[in-house]
Amino acid sequence: MLISFFNWFVKITAWPAQKIVFRTRHIYEDRSLQSRSIKGPAIIISNHTSVFDYAALLFVFFGRTLRCQMAEVLFKKRLLGPFLRLLGGIRVDRDSRDFGFMAKSEEILRRGGVVGIFPEGRLPREGEERPLPFRPGAAYLALVSGVKIIPVYTNGRYFTRDRAKVVIGKPFYAADLTDENLSEKENIDLAAAGMRKRVMELGKLLDEGTEKQ
Repeated sequence: MLISFFNWFVKITAWPAQKIVFRTRHIYEDRSLQSRSIKGPAIIISNHTSVFDYAALLFVFFGRTLRCQMAEVLFKKRLLGPFLRLLGGIRVDRDSRDFGFMAKSEEILRRGGVVGIFPEGRLPREGEERPLPFRPGAAYLALVSGVKIIPVYTNGRYFTRDRAKVVIGKPFYAADLTDENLSEKENIDLAAAGMRKRVMELGKLLDEGTEKQ
């Protein structure tokens, strides 16, 4: 209850500022299948361009409380850490074998919530292919929970004269990316690769200028 209330408080009070900072233009692969409105549990996956990606997505999917998986380094900052906890951020200790964040994410989905994941796991470095290969965690969660996945692509142009553009893709299920003849691990890897491909396709849609409004 507190997390939901705090999310609404932040989004309402910060709405004018984000309109100036992000100036987000929303683009839809097929608006009839997926708009900014989300019904029921879902996993949102997105490429990772900036530490501001999460803030942008908060306002893209304004009507839902987005519980996002976030790196431990953010929670170690004196002011930012408590703020992210109040927003419902899910701490991921990337160098630890503690997978409690997965259980927490699954519980949120089981209760009908929305979990946001940046499957690359970190920001790409200069010269690296973008997006980076997707780590298996998001694919595993999607397969275990069975909820729909909403792919998103952002150009990451925040704090610039250009408008930030966010492409919202058609929902799909991780199970549709698997092969019954493969092992569990192979299917997780296959699903992760398929999820990355879907996000990349949204990026190409934006680059080619053929986006549907």
